[in-house]
Amino acid sequence: MINFKIVFLLFLSPLWPLGDAHALGDPYVIVNKTNNKLAYIEDGKIQEVYKVATGKSNELTPEGEFTITVKAVDPYYRKKDIPGGDKTNPLGTRWIGFDANDTDGRTFGIHGNNNPEAIGRFVTAGCIRMYEKDVQALYEKIKIGTKIKVISSQKSFQDNLE
Repeated sequence: MINFKIVFLLFLSPLWPLGDAHALGDPYVIVNKTNNKLAYIEDGKIQEVYKVATGKSNELTPEGEFTITVKAVDPYYRKKDIPGGDKTNPLGTRWIGFDANDTDGRTFGIHGNNNPEAIGRFVTAGCIRMYEKDVQALYEKIKIGTKIKVISSQKSFQDNLE
């Protein structure tokens, strides 16, 4: 009788996780440096695709899967001592930092910008820039712990999900 109970608890109990419904994580973000696009994925489906800017050279924006570790409204720009909320701040109004290259989300991130003409181009020192309205919308959806995958691929976002 004990063996039956163990089998039931381990394999048939509704509390036991059945499968991996969202292998990528939910939500999930994919950035494709090849076409400077960012896909926001939720419930296993692409919900939004945004135009972004990435590194001036390919190696500046690190590739791989990372974790969102920091979020900030009106981030301070340390490099040039520009306070958050200042119109000259190149980080814009939102910072979504991720842990690339062991930086704990303080060096690489998705952020707004004060130069909308830069979006869609290869112009950054490594971050992922978005239009202000887009980064503000994404900021509301993303939680600390969300995974982000940065790639260079000719495949569509849908093909990268499979």
